[in-house]
Amino acid sequence: MKYVIGLTGNIGSGKSTVLRMLEELGAKAIDADDLVHEVMKKGSPVWRAIVDTFGEAILTPQGSVDRKKLGAIVFDDPDALRQLEQIVHPAVDERFKEITNSSEDPVVAVEAVKIIESGVSRELDSLWLVTCPAEERLHRLLKARDVDAKDVADRLRAQMAQEKQAELADVVIDNGGSLEHTWDQVKAEWDKIWRQTRSGE
Repeated sequence: MKYVIGLTGNIGSGKSTVLRMLEELGAKAIDADDLVHEVMKKGSPVWRAIVDTFGEAILTPQGSVDRKKLGAIVFDDPDALRQLEQIVHPAVDERFKEITNSSEDPVVAVEAVKIIESGVSRELDSLWLVTCPAEERLHRLLKARDVDAKDVADRLRAQMAQEKQAELADVVIDNGGSLEHTWDQVKAEWDKIWRQTRSGE
């Protein structure tokens, strides 16, 4: 029996930090963004569907999907974003299930921004929300990534509010403080899961 944790939270909240902590504790770590890259590779059915829907203008000179060009379209158009998600989410969900089923690790953790909206959420035993104040998220993003303020604002607007996500989450990890504070929370939840999986409950 595998125990599957889904990590979500808005961009800049620190999902990757929590995923690395879970991996250090012994979980099989999956970054859903890596799966998106995989299913969107040139020549794949998802790639073809994206090109048919949004046109060849969103391709790089080498023929791969240019995610910046595609993002510029979908983050300004909710209907276009829904179209893209309807193409990508089922393929990511299927790939996630394949990896999870073949893993020998008793605990699997997957990180995804839109895990609640995607089919992956149906595979979870526990949904974890990683939170951080909006001002701190913006500061982290502008400092760590090659993005401008408008791009960040567009992405934040396209995501579900933290308060709404918290209503759906089983566990909320506050990542607005020190790494030690975050680690203490993750370790406490991990210990609960480990006891549960060892007891077969």
